[in-house]
Amino acid sequence: MVTDDSMRPSVENAFEALSAAAPEGWRVELIEAEIHVVPPANGEHEEIVSEVSDQVTERRNEPGLRTYTGVGLFVPDASSTGKVVPDLVIAPKGSFGGDAEYHDPAPVMLVGEVTSRSTGRLDRGPKLRGYARAGIPCYLLIDREEGEVVVYSEPSDGAYTRSTEAKISKKIALPEPLGFELDTAEF
Repeated sequence: MVTDDSMRPSVENAFEALSAAAPEGWRVELIEAEIHVVPPANGEHEEIVSEVSDQVTERRNEPGLRTYTGVGLFVPDASSTGKVVPDLVIAPKGSFGGDAEYHDPAPVMLVGEVTSRSTGRLDRGPKLRGYARAGIPCYLLIDREEGEVVVYSEPSDGAYTRSTEAKISKKIALPEPLGFELDTAEF
């Protein structure tokens, strides 16, 4: 019997195997050393992501910013591997070239998550902490279960130092370089 530690499966090996085996549309994320298999988003979820993307495109102050969906980020403190896939990423054009599946979050200006029953706990906890520790300037949390939108900003010492909340149906300010009010009544 082999007792070599290199033969033991690691969390990362399990993550890679699950990622490869996941059905199309499903996401596998490793957050704070826990593997999460996330089903495809429902229509309402996708409508919200699409609406935020459209408003960013129409209203952003910086024309060089782009909205990305399905982009993997390497957020080192979110888990042992740091691999996450936010619902929405806003970054300068050209930030995610190449064939890497998970990218450096340094150019990211905003990450956005839209909660569902299967992801809400992660979006409000581990991802919030991980994005802050990565220094991502703004985290937009659209919490469908709570009926609110929260904008976290000004990360310092591994935590966001500012948060602004609004009920879904109201407007909420997004910080620069976006610099506009997101109209959540459009959700």
